[in-house]
Amino acid sequence: MTALTDRPTQGRLLLIPNTLDLGSVPEGQPLPDLQAVLPLGALQVAARLQHWVTENAKTTRAFLKRVDAVTPLQTPLQQQHIEVLPRPPKGGGTQTPTAPAVWNNLLAPALAGHDLGLISEAGLPGVADPGAGLVLAAHRAGIAVVPISGPSSLVLALAGSGLNGQSFAFVGYLPTDGAARTQRIRDLEQTSRKLQQTQLVIETPYRNAALAQALVQTLSPQTLLTIACGLTLEAGWCRTLPASDWRRQNLSLPDHIPAIFAWLAA
Repeated sequence: MTALTDRPTQGRLLLIPNTLDLGSVPEGQPLPDLQAVLPLGALQVAARLQHWVTENAKTTRAFLKRVDAVTPLQTPLQQQHIEVLPRPPKGGGTQTPTAPAVWNNLLAPALAGHDLGLISEAGLPGVADPGAGLVLAAHRAGIAVVPISGPSSLVLALAGSGLNGQSFAFVGYLPTDGAARTQRIRDLEQTSRKLQQTQLVIETPYRNAALAQALVQTLSPQTLLTIACGLTLEAGWCRTLPASDWRRQNLSLPDHIPAIFAWLAA
């Protein structure tokens, strides 16, 4: 008979940061130096893990190959156990309606005593990312959640914007329909003006140009608009101007590099 003390101690859910360069480097060209973006400590933690929950198994394997080149994986890539998160609902829902049994199955390695890594395709898991549901399930199961330091495009853009970093809101994606998007921008600008609160949004890269034009044309002339593109990449940039000044720019955004948009109404 197994004594209670022989039961495996629960593992932890480790939130492993990823780079922000997903899809931003043309095939065949060298990727940025991993240690220039991620702390060595984060890479060492990732190298020790064998069990993962991820947004995309293929990109996680690519990430682990890059980690292995810096600090060797304790478990060969072929033996890594990688599970994929349930797909979030279309339309930008914040939580995936998933049965508790699904979350418990994903958390099974941690419940059995193994540390479990959660990783996004880019940036910090759980932030603008479907991993939040697994993190909440871990808390409910009494599993320790440990965020590991790494880049967040939202925080980097806010820090580089010069806008209000004391009060801000990330509101995700805007509607793709032109009329609905325009109304949403106006509503958020009114909120920003009333609360003096910075508003941050993201978009699928191939829609970056359309969103930028909608913001430039819809926001009041004096509203400060920040566009941050390709942060942490060598050619990345972050610029803040009044909307009226943006209208005079020959604004061109790449369709394959992520961007962050933020504004603060006067």
